[in-house]
Amino acid sequence: MTTCSHADAIREVTPSARGCEECLKIGSEWLHLRLCRTCGHVGCCDQSPHRHATTHFRATQHPIVEGYDPSEEWGWCYVDEAFIDLPDQTPQQGPMPRYY
Repeated sequence: MTTCSHADAIREVTPSARGCEECLKIGSEWLHLRLCRTCGHVGCCDQSPHRHATTHFRATQHPIVEGYDPSEEWGWCYVDEAFIDLPDQTPQQGPMPRYY
């Protein structure tokens, strides 16, 4: 893990959904979840059909996501394209739906 120049964007957030927010709305499946540590948006990973976490980054420029599946415990900076240490993990709110 490394540091990045965007650590000041990391916030304590409330997750926006109990699964990929957009996939839940359209009834689509996802592989893994990513949590925006700027606003709390929950999106699906780039191995998922719709790549909603990256789409959220491109629309908002919020740089840091957290691996939001149980025990992932890592962060990713889209801008620096680097894994980063997070100061804390965001607790999941209830059982998460699982696809794939």
